[in-house]
Amino acid sequence: MNKIDFILLFDAMDANPNGDPDTGNMPRIDAETNIGLVTDVCLKRKIRNFVSLVKPDEPGYEIYVKEKAILNNQHERAYKANGLDPKKAQVDKVRSWMCENFFDIRSFGAVMTTGVNCGQVRGPIQLSFARSISPVTQMEYTLTRCAVTTEKEAAKQEGDNRTMGRKFTVPYGLYMAKGTINPFLAEQTGFGEADLELLKAALINLFEFDASAARPAGSVVMRRIIFFHHDSQLGNAPAHKLYDALSITLKPDVVFPRSIADYDISLSAELPAGIRVEELLD
Repeated sequence: MNKIDFILLFDAMDANPNGDPDTGNMPRIDAETNIGLVTDVCLKRKIRNFVSLVKPDEPGYEIYVKEKAILNNQHERAYKANGLDPKKAQVDKVRSWMCENFFDIRSFGAVMTTGVNCGQVRGPIQLSFARSISPVTQMEYTLTRCAVTTEKEAAKQEGDNRTMGRKFTVPYGLYMAKGTINPFLAEQTGFGEADLELLKAALINLFEFDASAARPAGSVVMRRIIFFHHDSQLGNAPAHKLYDALSITLKPDVVFPRSIADYDISLSAELPAGIRVEELLD
């Protein structure tokens, strides 16, 4: 496998692409510029969820970081599978076992030194925060609750005295995230061509199975996925030059973008030698 850099371009309309629990789950923004943010952790979570969905029981595609996972129990499995004593750390053998069995470890890496020590893994896939191209507005909506949980609460809600709630969205935001795949780390973790194809499928379907009240179906959409394939392991150009090849500008007559059609988007045809472009979406 040679070096790969890639760009993800997606938009959100009347949705909360990534709520911040420190601000009551309001959409994340850069406080100085109002540029919208979606964390790399959020994007990786959606990749993990897709892999769990399409390969729930397939060996080699377990997910290490998942809800209510007891990580030390997974570490103990690695020692038992290799006939080793968990009390005597033998990191190299168990680290390899963890890479072989968990898709997200061989893709994103993991720190597995808690309690039962399985060492650390640097993953070949790294993702940036997604940042919106234009500033976004955090919208807040007041909701009323008609159902109650107890008779006492029902008595309090007579007339207009109802419990209020809040819902947060951005009216529209076009976001771009950047990623890379390090071929040298891929060799170390065992990330191979089958994993790469699964990653591509996950990126294409990143939001298709993620619908919720905060992100209704069709409200967050992957618009473009651009892979830059280098013809060498060391790469043929710095990643930032490839990312800069994608130009995104707001059309002159647009003040408040509400659609991807409000932007002019183009990919430069003049790329460094040794770079092959692959677009995953038509």
